[in-house]
Amino acid sequence: MHSVLVLNATYEPLSVVSLKRAVVLLLKEKAEIVEATEAVLRSERMSLPVPLVIRLVYYVRIPRRLGVPLTRRTVMARDQYTCQYCGAQPGRSELTLDHVIPRSQGGETKWENVVTACRTCNQRKGNRTPEQAGLRLLNKPKRPRYVAVALIGEPAHYEVWGKYLR
Repeated sequence: MHSVLVLNATYEPLSVVSLKRAVVLLLKEKAEIVEATEAVLRSERMSLPVPLVIRLVYYVRIPRRLGVPLTRRTVMARDQYTCQYCGAQPGRSELTLDHVIPRSQGGETKWENVVTACRTCNQRKGNRTPEQAGLRLLNKPKRPRYVAVALIGEPAHYEVWGKYLR
């Protein structure tokens, strides 16, 4: 089934919903279309472009203390299923998690120290820091700002979502 990214009134990602739920929000005028496909949903009296991204008309307050859990899936979603050393996207089964500062050198398992790496880069890095191994991080790891990153689950279904999830 088709998924739709829901943005808050301030364009912050909130969640991912089914196409059916998105259409209900649009018909009740609780949301507006931000991005859509060329396909059209038709009924007897109206037609509606198939939405990819919708924005709520009214702001929904999100408790900031609600954190995104640090799991393999959420780290890979944050890194867009891309090796943070070489930029490769080999697929989920070929990706691993890597501690930037190895645990043996005092590195902790926290958002700012864990990145997605392909098996080749992870083995090349081994039990060293990126500098010691002659590698460079493409993006500095940080805690995701939005819970929506954890809700996506798959690599960004649509390229248009990327600009709203950064």
